[in-house]
Amino acid sequence: MRNMRESTGSQALDALLGGGIEHKVITQFVGEPASGKTTFCLIAAVACLQTGRPVIWIDSEGFPVERFRQVAGDGVESLAENLFLYEPASFSQQGTMILEADRTIKAHKAGLVVVDSATALYRTELDKGRDAMQALTRQMLMLLGYAKRYDIPVLITNQVYWDPVKSTYTGLGGTALEHISKAIVRLERLNGLGERRAVLLKHRSLPAGSSFDFAMTGNGIGT
Repeated sequence: MRNMRESTGSQALDALLGGGIEHKVITQFVGEPASGKTTFCLIAAVACLQTGRPVIWIDSEGFPVERFRQVAGDGVESLAENLFLYEPASFSQQGTMILEADRTIKAHKAGLVVVDSATALYRTELDKGRDAMQALTRQMLMLLGYAKRYDIPVLITNQVYWDPVKSTYTGLGGTALEHISKAIVRLERLNGLGERRAVLLKHRSLPAGSSFDFAMTGNGIGT
């Protein structure tokens, strides 16, 4: 049976994902800084909030209040009332807040969970090796559990590092984060003029490789 999908707030991204972000799974945006990961999450969050359903937002990098205002437009104040913001200061606190979010999702019937970024604080724990990876996996499994239990989509963003062996940027979290995400969209900066590209890296029902170009605008993105 085909899972429900929610609009991302972007027609181009909806088309890339076969109709929107899928319920019951984790969708991942991966890319360099300033490639558009947070903006796509904001657009999706506003689209959900505009339907009257709350959004859970777990932010490890500082919530972009002004950008949220730009994307939300005139209705920002009323939309913000249904945005439940968690701001962990450490990787362990991120895990605690993901756990605490369960009650909020259930009590307020949230329509979307966003974690931006899932790996920023994990990056500070890389010296702990396997323990850090196991903790990240537990956090992602909790999120996947929420997606399935409450029949909602979960969006995460992922940072990248330069892999000298592959001569390319690779997402943090290794194969564990790759496997748990059923859809992965890579966001790329094309040049110094602000042009960017969204590329479908993985989807369980669509072939990889589809893409569209976009630019950042005052109220979101333009294609």
